Amino acid sequence: MSMPPPPQQPGPYGQQPPPQPQPGPYGQPYPPQPQPQPYGQQPYPPQQPQPQPQPYGQPPHPGGWQPVPPPKSRVGLILGIVGGVVGLMVAGAVGLWVVGTQSTGGFPEAEYKLALPETVLDGEYKLAQDLSDTTGKQVEDEAEGAFDARDVKAAVAQYAPRADGAEGALIVSGMYGRFKNTDAARDNMLKGAADVDTITVAVPPEDFTPDGSGLTISCQVVTQEQAGSEITYPMCAWADGNTGASVAELTVESVGQDASEVDMEAFAERTLQVRSEIRQPIS
Repeated sequence: MSMPPPPQQPGPYGQQPPPQPQPGPYGQPYPPQPQPQPYGQQPYPPQQPQPQPQPYGQPPHPGGWQPVPPPKSRVGLILGIVGGVVGLMVAGAVGLWVVGTQSTGGFPEAEYKLALPETVLDGEYKLAQDLSDTTGKQVEDEAEGAFDARDVKAAVAQYAPRADGAEGALIVSGMYGRFKNTDAARDNMLKGAADVDTITVAVPPEDFTPDGSGLTISCQVVTQEQAGSEITYPMCAWADGNTGASVAELTVESVGQDASEVDMEAFAERTLQVRSEIRQPIS
């Protein structure tokens, strides 16, 4: 007599247990049937995990390919600092004649003014922004009532290279009117710019008299930090009885340039040429 099968225990979650294999024909058991899986479990082996996106610059897995970050754009660095240069040069121009000593002597006649032509340096640069009525207004307001200045008008502009694909800027920041103590004014322009927190004077001011002009032009080399890079450029200034301005030039070569490589004498000559093109007789 055959024995009855043993009682079966209920499966998980109250499910019925799977049926036991029964003998097939010729005494061989049928192949086992797939077993029900607990709720939420996959019936097949899990897929291999896929690589997850990694922060930029890190490989997706050890030994994997690591993308190379794009190089810093010198153009972007130059353009990013131009606005700051305008501001610091205006700060220097504000100190042009404001810091002086009252004098009993007369002021010179107004014979010259500063104009901002469409191009300067024989067409090398074209006018990009005339800031005389906006940023330059600060110069006029600060100079109002100064001991050594009368009838002050600002001339502030940014020039851009005309050549296709060329990047950089020529910044002119000055004023015209009737002035005294011009030597002190020229020094104050460079000193005022150097007092800005982001500026470091890499080469101290030096006086030049280019091309036997008889005009003293003072120049210095400054550096600024921008996006983790150092930008180095020259700045020159002149002052006479009617006009005074500082001029700075930034090019792609300014990024990472050694201050000792900047030719201040050559830039003094360029500044003299800028002066000859923007200083015009009052008709």
